[in-house]
Amino acid sequence: MEFNIKNTVVYGLDYAIKASGNPMRTEFDRSPMTDKDYLRAEKLGATPQGAAHDNFLKGIIVQMDLTSPLYWWKEAQRYHWLDFISSQSTMHCLLKFNIENQCVSDTNKEVLKIVERIKEEYNAIPETNDVERKKKWRELVASTPSGFCLGATMTTNYQQLKTIYNQRKNHKLTEWHDFCDWCETLPRFLEITGCHKE
Repeated sequence: MEFNIKNTVVYGLDYAIKASGNPMRTEFDRSPMTDKDYLRAEKLGATPQGAAHDNFLKGIIVQMDLTSPLYWWKEAQRYHWLDFISSQSTMHCLLKFNIENQCVSDTNKEVLKIVERIKEEYNAIPETNDVERKKKWRELVASTPSGFCLGATMTTNYQQLKTIYNQRKNHKLTEWHDFCDWCETLPRFLEITGCHKE
């Protein structure tokens, strides 16, 4: 199993770009998009983070199915607007997964053998022995390596992705590079966030 993002959907691109002109309007403009709209969005979207001129980027919603190792999820969860819609559950599915196949290839094989042994020991405990099963379950969950991959359906927006992209594009983890590469595939992402200018 490796990091991947699929089933990406982007909502509200033109709507948000139009809305970027609202501060200078006395009435809302919902006419067809023009080059002027795109140029304004590119100028405002490229302003420094925190300047608030890029707030319209929040209106461009992105949803996707993302599968990643636990060590990546821990870092991703620092972003407030990278929200879980629903995710795979360790509690419900750990025993159903082939743990080795669910881990990134860098996961230590000796660790995987230990986890598989703990899983076998858990399965060998009679269901009537609730105390021992709970104890062994905790050992299994606590021993699952951080290279174990889980998937989640996520929602975010272009403003948050701009922040993530700028903070993580040179990160040590290759998963962040893959994430930034994915950002670059989103419609007009580079143009209206200014990320291509850096």
